[in-house]
Amino acid sequence: MNRKDRLFVTVFSIIAVAAVAVTAIIFGGRQASVAETENTDIQYVLYLGTNDKDTNEPVFSRDEAKEKAKQILIEHFGGYTIQEAEGGWIDGDKVYQEFTLVIYLSDTDAEKVHAAADRMIETFRQSSVLIQENRTKTEFYAGGK
Repeated sequence: MNRKDRLFVTVFSIIAVAAVAVTAIIFGGRQASVAETENTDIQYVLYLGTNDKDTNEPVFSRDEAKEKAKQILIEHFGGYTIQEAEGGWIDGDKVYQEFTLVIYLSDTDAEKVHAAADRMIETFRQSSVLIQENRTKTEFYAGGK
């Protein structure tokens, strides 16, 4: 794992630990009711860098990168939610910056997420894709009918 990957893992691990701590404070350690566990789900959040792992140059334009990611996500999941982000890190005296796609996936499993990540790693010439698993409550609310 290169320095950039370690930095991403460290930062997002800290965020995940903080989220767990806040959840524990909010729920006070009580057991979840049936209603609370009924709609629980794992949300996968993927952080896909778009600079080549060897040259640190963009593999595609921003628009092309989004379209390539959308194609992979449609093929693997039938849908997607993507946000654009900027990533940056320092390695030695040099500052690196990278256009990053943040992808949110629900109603799937780790095996399917890893299969899509394999395609992303190859297509975007990455050393890795950062994947977070977050326990969530999912509800498709259709209004108070």
